[in-house]
Amino acid sequence: MTLLIIAICITVLVLLVSWVKIHPFPAFLLVSVMAAVALGLPLEKIPGSLEKGIGDVMSSLLILLTFGAMFGKIVAESGAAQKIAAVMMRLSGPRRIQWAMVVVGFIIGIPLFYGVGFVLMVPLIFSIVYKYKLPAVFIGLPMLAALSVTHGFLPPHPSPSALVVQFGANMGLTLLYGIILAVPAIIIAGPLFSGFLKNIPSQPLRTLVAEEMPEHVLPGTFNSFFTALLPVMLLAVTAMIPAVFPGLAKNSLVLFLGSPSVVLMISLVYATISLGLKRNRNMASIMNTYMDAAKDIAPILLIIAGSGALKQVLTDTGMSASVAGMLQHMPLHPLVLGWLIAAIIRICVGSATVAGLTTAGIILPLMTATGTDPNLMVLSVGAGSLAFSHVNDSGFWMFKEYFNLSIRNTILSWSVMESIVAIVGLIGVLLLNTFIGT
Repeated sequence: MTLLIIAICITVLVLLVSWVKIHPFPAFLLVSVMAAVALGLPLEKIPGSLEKGIGDVMSSLLILLTFGAMFGKIVAESGAAQKIAAVMMRLSGPRRIQWAMVVVGFIIGIPLFYGVGFVLMVPLIFSIVYKYKLPAVFIGLPMLAALSVTHGFLPPHPSPSALVVQFGANMGLTLLYGIILAVPAIIIAGPLFSGFLKNIPSQPLRTLVAEEMPEHVLPGTFNSFFTALLPVMLLAVTAMIPAVFPGLAKNSLVLFLGSPSVVLMISLVYATISLGLKRNRNMASIMNTYMDAAKDIAPILLIIAGSGALKQVLTDTGMSASVAGMLQHMPLHPLVLGWLIAAIIRICVGSATVAGLTTAGIILPLMTATGTDPNLMVLSVGAGSLAFSHVNDSGFWMFKEYFNLSIRNTILSWSVMESIVAIVGLIGVLLLNTFIGT
């Protein structure tokens, strides 16, 4: 009955947005209230659940998305994104540009949280799309597949790192196995799958793509790459410091500088100087650029806030625990069961992190009793937590709104890509288990 209620609520949400043409933010709130009542959440607790869901998702994404949009805007308007696109195209050629994007996405995806990587790389994707008149989804999806895989499979991302600790796995081995699984997952869900999506109509946000500038007025190659990749480098350095110098793992300055929000603040200040003031723009002009970026990102923030409200209602009603309990006693291999529980929770709740961490507490006793390799269980649960992202996931709406797609085409591209990643990940885990499993 629980799954039927969730299915009805999601169907109503899709109809409100696509058929009735209600903006997703009020649609999310209406469906969240409907789900809360249907699932038995006391009426007096519903407002608090909605507010907590919005607050939680905004607390983690507001700075990232807003500063990320500002950073992306100045990288685009200064001509830095155009310069980077031109260099990448010269190095790879039009036929291999997808593979160049995959490599960049994988490299930056290891240290960067998904939301940060998304907002930083989208301007680069759009610059290439508009400059060379290439299909947006065909070019963009491979890079975003790489970002998604690293988010779900590899430490130091939140869910894999927490699962390593909860399962008593080895961080280094999990990272090694995760990279082995990541490569085929990215290739199949990225360049190979996107080859079928060339005809999906998409007019991505032009606000993140400046008008093409003459070559002689563009910033230098080093300045363009260094500024655009500064957040990646800062996060990589702060992530490596505890590994190289264990005594600094809890150092307050290292923890402060390693926060993605602080990294974006530092990067935005640097970009303001390197791509703004040093290129003879005054501060008022730069601030106007940033305010335009904030206006552009506001509708997306509202949609993501609405998805947070629905996620919290489903969590507060105990839906995820109920679904997991139904699946726990199924006669399946522990690795498959861990993947399945995480996938079902992900589909119902929308958050990959919530799905992974909820599954951990359920599957841990079974994993211990059966002697299942904990490193492989981390990856199996991580893969399941990426399955079929749809309307209750903030990543779904970010992709839809940035690429300006219909809900149908977002499902055909983004949701299917995430499901391919999840399935390839499970197959890879089971193959690894035949060689190293106990």
